[in-house]
Amino acid sequence: MLIEETYHDVKTSYGTTMRLFVYHPKVPNYPNVKFPGVIVYSEIYQVTGPVTRIAKDIAGQGFIVVCPSIYHNFESYEALAYDEEGTDKGNKYKIEKEVKSYDEDNDLSIKYLLSLPTCNGKIGATGMCLGGHLAFRAALDPRVSAAVCFFATDIHIHALGKGKNDDSLKRSKEIQGEIIMIFGDKDNHVPLEGRDLIRSTLRANKVALTFIEINDAQHAFVRDEASKGRYDPAITKLCTDWLFELFNRKLKLEYGENDGQKRVIEDVC
Repeated sequence: MLIEETYHDVKTSYGTTMRLFVYHPKVPNYPNVKFPGVIVYSEIYQVTGPVTRIAKDIAGQGFIVVCPSIYHNFESYEALAYDEEGTDKGNKYKIEKEVKSYDEDNDLSIKYLLSLPTCNGKIGATGMCLGGHLAFRAALDPRVSAAVCFFATDIHIHALGKGKNDDSLKRSKEIQGEIIMIFGDKDNHVPLEGRDLIRSTLRANKVALTFIEINDAQHAFVRDEASKGRYDPAITKLCTDWLFELFNRKLKLEYGENDGQKRVIEDVC
């Protein structure tokens, strides 16, 4: 599917301007076509080449994608470099930025998508690393029907009381949509203790959840640039297949009203 690349600048309550990078699918000769919206949250480097490529891949499957420049509180919209200076800046900013500012970014992104006459009114979210955490936080918003969170780095840190006051995991019972959590079992940014805490809490809160732990995969295995030897295209493709299964099912189908009938699962082979 063809896509069109633009951007949209929005003012925040912090007196800053957040740039939304927009990737919009196009179907020639169908001026009234409508698509779901998807927010793609970036890692700590803002909207880099790998994030842009992921966004374009999603847009090319029939989703209006926006990528927020999340560090508008500190920088312009340009991506940080994949080097020591860029890494230090990104790690510093992600801690210094207020949680309520992240939430405002999400609200502004959703409102922009819903304002488009080409949007069908359904919203999803995804992201990797810090972006995985932000996609999870976006799922707390009832307007978000589906979220795919790649190695959501900070959720377990806050839940264990080692980070700033972020109540994402505690509030997970508010999630009304469906989510997929994806981790590598060799991810030392989200160790086994954190993954177990995330999974058990979401199960206890009855979140509609698919939880994927990939054998021998490391942190940031979907990043196809400056991955430090961790990029794995084979498992990235598999994860992308899971993403599109969820987004197509939850954002494109019209379910109608629930019939209220209790499902009976037969205990047969």
